[in-house]
Amino acid sequence: MFWTDWKAMLTSMARLPLHTLPAFRAVAQLQNLRAAAETLHLTHSAVSQQIRGLEEQLGFELFERRGRRVVLNPAGEALLRSVEPALAQLDDGVQAAAAAASGSAQRLRVTSVPSFAQRWLLPRMARWRERHPTLALEIDASHNLVDLQREGYHAALRQGTGPWPGLDAERLFDAPIPLIVVGSPSAARRLLGAQPEALAREPLLGDSQWWERWFSAAGLRLHVTPVASFNDAGLMLQAAEQNLGLALVRELLAADALCDGKLVKLSPLSIVNDQAYPYHLAYPSALRAWAPLVALRQWLHDELELSRKTLYPGASAPKTARPRGAARASGVGQKE
Repeated sequence: MFWTDWKAMLTSMARLPLHTLPAFRAVAQLQNLRAAAETLHLTHSAVSQQIRGLEEQLGFELFERRGRRVVLNPAGEALLRSVEPALAQLDDGVQAAAAAASGSAQRLRVTSVPSFAQRWLLPRMARWRERHPTLALEIDASHNLVDLQREGYHAALRQGTGPWPGLDAERLFDAPIPLIVVGSPSAARRLLGAQPEALAREPLLGDSQWWERWFSAAGLRLHVTPVASFNDAGLMLQAAEQNLGLALVRELLAADALCDGKLVKLSPLSIVNDQAYPYHLAYPSALRAWAPLVALRQWLHDELELSRKTLYPGASAPKTARPRGAARASGVGQKE
């Protein structure tokens, strides 16, 4: 009985041409041969031949052709469920092996949303270099949701709710980050300690909805028309530093500019944007115990704790209002 089962398993494996499985997975996910070919950097005919060869070797079809789309049939769905975990594990293993083989010239490739990279990560790079002088950080600032394994990144600093398939993710903050009003030192000389009515007469930067909710929390019902809006909080903070207007922004992203005197907090009142996605550190499961990634995780948590102590030296909570109508959002990410 044992020999019969073993022989049947070997026969089954021989029928499954392993080199065709990445093409099978790509076509199954994208439902289009040409898109799968572009993803795999192959020709359309090469992918088509691999799928045809896989079906011929197995003796049954895996896809239904619906115009330009190719959709898995029940047999294809069953095969994908079986091979997807193995392919993901192989992807992780190759990346872990490549990371381990880099030796003394190790580097961490990290992708991050631009605002977090510019306003929080970059000012702390000197301390990273002091702690890990031989471990270089390569940072890609992008709003795009990057496939870490395919693009060769070791970790991502993302905004979203997850989960991200094939990745472990650690939330970097336990509570929503308050939104505060900041302005340049020149604006602060006119407005520090002023009533919200005075702030409403100033040029405002950012999202009208959240400004109206901030004024509502201050007891004012106003229609707000900002002079400029941005798809990235880092650009908005730069505009505020250049005295182009007042910004309503996550306190964490403004923390260094506040400490350096480039920006000034103009009101003790803050609100919470429940619709803003939290920050996460995401990485392939196979790299969890990889020493450079362990070092990055520890350094991030140490720096975040230092930021908290700098912002709230007495561990006193900021005065925060939850504006009416704010609802918790779901999804995978958003531009900030």
